Amino acid sequence: MRLLDQRLLARARAARRLLILDSALGLVGAVLVVVQATLIARIVTRAFDGAPLRAVAVELGVLAVTFAGRGAIAWGFEVAGRRAAWTVLSELRLALVERRLRTQPAGLDGVEAGEIAATAVQGVDGLEAYFGRYLPQVVLAAVVPFVVVAWVATIDVGSALLLLITLPLVPLFMWLIGRYTSERTRERWLALRLLSTHFLDVVRGLPTLRAFNRSRAQGAVISDVGERYRRAAMGTLRVSFLSGSVLELAATLGVALVAVTVGVRLVDGGIGLQAGLTVLILAPELYAPLRRLGAQFHASADGVAVAERMLAQLEAPASAARSGRLVPFSPAEAPVRLEAVSFAYPSRPRLVLDRLDLDLLPGETVALVGPSGVGKSTVAMLLLGFAEPTEGCITVGGLNLSDCRLDVWRRQIAWVPQRPTIFRGTIAGNIRLGAPKASDQRTRDAAMLAGADRFIRALPLGYETVVGDGGRPLSTGERRRIALARAFLRDAPLVILDEPTADLDRTSADVVAEAIERLRAGRTVLMIAHRPELVRRADRVVYLDTGGTALIRNEAA
Repeated sequence: MRLLDQRLLARARAARRLLILDSALGLVGAVLVVVQATLIARIVTRAFDGAPLRAVAVELGVLAVTFAGRGAIAWGFEVAGRRAAWTVLSELRLALVERRLRTQPAGLDGVEAGEIAATAVQGVDGLEAYFGRYLPQVVLAAVVPFVVVAWVATIDVGSALLLLITLPLVPLFMWLIGRYTSERTRERWLALRLLSTHFLDVVRGLPTLRAFNRSRAQGAVISDVGERYRRAAMGTLRVSFLSGSVLELAATLGVALVAVTVGVRLVDGGIGLQAGLTVLILAPELYAPLRRLGAQFHASADGVAVAERMLAQLEAPASAARSGRLVPFSPAEAPVRLEAVSFAYPSRPRLVLDRLDLDLLPGETVALVGPSGVGKSTVAMLLLGFAEPTEGCITVGGLNLSDCRLDVWRRQIAWVPQRPTIFRGTIAGNIRLGAPKASDQRTRDAAMLAGADRFIRALPLGYETVVGDGGRPLSTGERRRIALARAFLRDAPLVILDEPTADLDRTSADVVAEAIERLRAGRTVLMIAHRPELVRRADRVVYLDTGGTALIRNEAA
């Protein structure tokens, strides 16, 4: 593990500001250490010479100010570190979310939601320890020893050389221990990621587990994963305690060697009392920053592991289409074409789409049908810019979509996925997802067009009913109608419908089909469907072959 992760400092402005502030505070703190030791030695020496208390009143006052100054610097380190930790983690979280939204919206990299949650949420304590305690100690460990040795050299060159000889013992032990500690920390973090991911899967699948009487078995699995995490955590703590003892021993041996040498020279008259006391007082201060650095090394290991994982995700190659600079044509005025498009998922060895040609003409409703797994939803994903074709291109009025601004392009698309996401919030807020500034009247009109107004008004709080996690549960048909209401409210020229009536009963499917009939008026619609009654509403039907690799024919509905 590196003392300072350059990638972290490069990404986080607050981290760079903290390092500058810590350097300034560390330099002032090192000077105060020297001043404090010199004043104590001077006061003790004058006391041995029989000086009265008022004769050292000035030194005592300055010493009190020095003590207060060191306390203020320690407080400044802690406060600045905590604020930097919160700021840096917020910046990293924002960058991670933005990166995934822009480059991995479909989650094709295989990173699981539980891992992202564990990395972005549970890492705050570790980063707080890193910035609040570890990073200041790095600065102190780099500044204080050199200032102390330099000051001792002006008092007694022999003592300064002795300090230089014993000083490398602690960093050497830290390096040896750190190599082992970093591996154990990564093992512990891997166990935590596994536990978080598995626990999230179990919570999501509780109804299924209960239905198949597998809840007890999953409880045993969680217990095993938790035990693995416990063993990894205890192993890390064991290393931390043992390494602390080793570092304490190395520092104690160094101080003892200096103390014995200075004591012998004091007896022989080779060094004065004030100089000897100054060296003796500064010797522990020489090793103190290194000892504390070793102690904080383990406390910050989690933070560094979290930061490394977040940075690895931030620097992962993108799967989404790159955003260009051109403004795309509107699908209401220009045709959308997939030209010899091929695509393969990273986790699959074969092509899902193989040189697919597909035209979407303005105002036309096209039904895309075929067996499951042939790449119908993949076509929708490519049109939304969630991924780039492996080969071929998508054009809008002759412009390559990869050369166009994706934010402008997506504003012209209304998407109704097969499994619509309902966010925690009111029903009205969920409908406004595509048009946040829409009025209440427009929101209700969209719900009426989608066939959702009746069931929404039947709820006690109507459009202000809270849904999503912890809110009122919605049926599959109700979710679809809310998703259709989003599409009506967005009023985009291109509508993509992915299995809009799948898993619905006949009544709900009829309501959704009627809403789709109203939605497709004056718009270009790509409708992925299986049900014949829905396919018959299309202007043209496009079939994919059973292998999902080629378009075999177009025909009017």
